Amino acid sequence: MGNTFFFAWEPALMVWLQSHLGSFGIGLATVFSMFGEEMATILLLGLCYWGYNKELGKFIGRNACVAMVANPLVKNVFLRLRPYMVCPQVKCLKPVEPGADIMDVAAQGYSFPSGHSSGSVSSYTSLAVYLKKKWAVAIGVLIPLLVGISRFCVGVHFPTDVLFGWALGLFVILVVPFFEKKFQRRWVFYLVVLLLLLPGWFYCKTNDYFTSYGMTVGFFAGDLFEEKYVRFRNTTCWWKVALRVLGGGALYFALNALLKLPFPAAFLASGTFWAHLVRALRYALILFAVVALYPLLFDRFGKNPARK
Repeated sequence: MGNTFFFAWEPALMVWLQSHLGSFGIGLATVFSMFGEEMATILLLGLCYWGYNKELGKFIGRNACVAMVANPLVKNVFLRLRPYMVCPQVKCLKPVEPGADIMDVAAQGYSFPSGHSSGSVSSYTSLAVYLKKKWAVAIGVLIPLLVGISRFCVGVHFPTDVLFGWALGLFVILVVPFFEKKFQRRWVFYLVVLLLLLPGWFYCKTNDYFTSYGMTVGFFAGDLFEEKYVRFRNTTCWWKVALRVLGGGALYFALNALLKLPFPAAFLASGTFWAHLVRALRYALILFAVVALYPLLFDRFGKNPARK
C-alpha cells in the first residue's frame, strides 16, 4: 500500500527518455546509477578511510550514514509508490532489489525522496566540502547530477524524488558537521543523532531504514573504538591502499553472507519486528568489523610506524 502523487510532466518525461535514449543510453544511465549504490560507496569510503585520509573517510561516513537513515524516515511518511508501480507506461529497468518482486514495496522501498540522489550528495559532495579542491568539487557536483538523472531514466524515481533527494543530501552535509562541532565529546553527539533517528523503529516498514540504522550504529561505534584503541595510520603506497580496499570489501560481503546463514530466508524476508532487528544488528556488526577491527591488521602486514 502507498500513495500516488506526481506532476503530469514527470511520467511523460520518463517515457520520452526511455523511448529515445536507446539501449546505449539506458545502459549508460544504468552505469551512472551504480555510482549511488552500496559498492561504489564502499569503494569511496575504503579509499579515503583505509588509505588516503581516515578523517576524511569518517567525515564522509558520518554524513552518508545520517543521509541513509533520514531518507527512509521521510519515505515512510509520504509512502509514495515508485513510478512503474502506478504508471504502466514507465518501465522498471533497474530494480532496487534485483532478486525481489518489483512490486514488493517492502523490498523495493518507497520512491520519495531518492536514496541514490541523497546518498551520492552526502558522499561525493562531502568529499568536495572537506578537501575544497577543484577536482573534488567537480566530482561532488557531476556524480550526484548523473546519478540523480539516471534514476528517473531507469524508471525507479520521479524527477521530483531526485530533486528532493539532492536537497536532503545537501541539508545533511550542512547540518551534521555544524552540530558535531557543538559537542565536546563525539560519543554524546553520536548518541543524540541515534536518538533523533530512532522513531523510524515505530513506523518504518521498509528494509532500507533498518539496514541504514544498523550501519549507522556500527559506523559510530567503530569510529569511537578505532580512535581509542586502534589508531591506524594511513598510507600513500598505492598497492597497500589497493590491498586494504580489496580486503575490506571482501570482508564486508563475506560477513553479510555469513551472518545470514543462521536464519531462514523466509524469516529474513518476513518484515516482522524481529526480522528487522536481526537486519539492523547484522549490519551494525558488519560496519563495526570493517571500521574498527579490520584496521588492526594494517600494522601487522604494512609495518607502519608506531602509533602515537
